[in-house]
Amino acid sequence: MEAFQFYFPFGWEHIISLDALDHQLFLLALLARYGWKDWKTTLLLVTAFTVGHSLTLLLSVRDWVRVDSKWVEFFIPLTIVLTAGKNLFEKTKTSHQYYQSYALALFFGLIHGLGFANTIRMMLATDQQLGWGLLGFNCGLEVGQLIIVCLLLGLTFLITEIMKASLSIYSFLVSSLTLGVAAGICYNRFPSSF
Repeated sequence: MEAFQFYFPFGWEHIISLDALDHQLFLLALLARYGWKDWKTTLLLVTAFTVGHSLTLLLSVRDWVRVDSKWVEFFIPLTIVLTAGKNLFEKTKTSHQYYQSYALALFFGLIHGLGFANTIRMMLATDQQLGWGLLGFNCGLEVGQLIIVCLLLGLTFLITEIMKASLSIYSFLVSSLTLGVAAGICYNRFPSSF
């Protein structure tokens, strides 16, 4: 249990800190199309993302999967560009698109998990209580992520329900902003050598 308590703050800080802007932007893009009333859909999307990054975090910390960190750092903002772009080009919400969104959230979670793993791999690899440490890091990460999701849904509620702005206009603006920022991050992080 000591390992859990030790690693929990690392997970928390990794998602809440300013260094986690790319992960926060991804959540912003992922949830941009959904209002407060769509909380079940957003919960499923975030759960799919969580399952993906938890799985890759485990595989990477066990050293069963390893990807060059330069590429991981490039692919993470690319997931934001693709998610925001999808928001801009999809006008309707069909059940097929929901399933597609869940699959993409799961897949993109796998990529983000590699980023989380690069942060903590060395610490956990030498720890005798790998399971508790990984669980603590993951729980800290998820608590931080849930706080961000609640804040984003609260912001959406404020803008669309209280201020009566159109959800489609809000989604367009948020998606355009996240796409532009993420494209800049992609450009800056593109590995110079193959």
